[in-house]
Amino acid sequence: MLAKQYRVYGRVQGVGFRWFVNKIAESLNLKGYVMNMPDGSVEIWAEGNENELEKLKSFIIKGNGFSKIEDIKEEIVPIEGYTHFYIKY
Repeated sequence: MLAKQYRVYGRVQGVGFRWFVNKIAESLNLKGYVMNMPDGSVEIWAEGNENELEKLKSFIIKGNGFSKIEDIKEEIVPIEGYTHFYIKY
């Protein structure tokens, strides 16, 4: 089990990106959240096995067709023990 925090920069707010990430993360059985940040980026906290986290990252890089990803920061973080994946407001 591993936890990663991603910060995604670009056109990622107001384009359905959080919904997209939420659906992908749920399908990969990851736990955590996705949230818009005040600076226009999106934060993703995901917990699961390394293989599923890498799959999530590949979907993030591709985006949802409406988003435009310019940069992704990735960091290993302590496991918080989330029980599901959700959109955090």
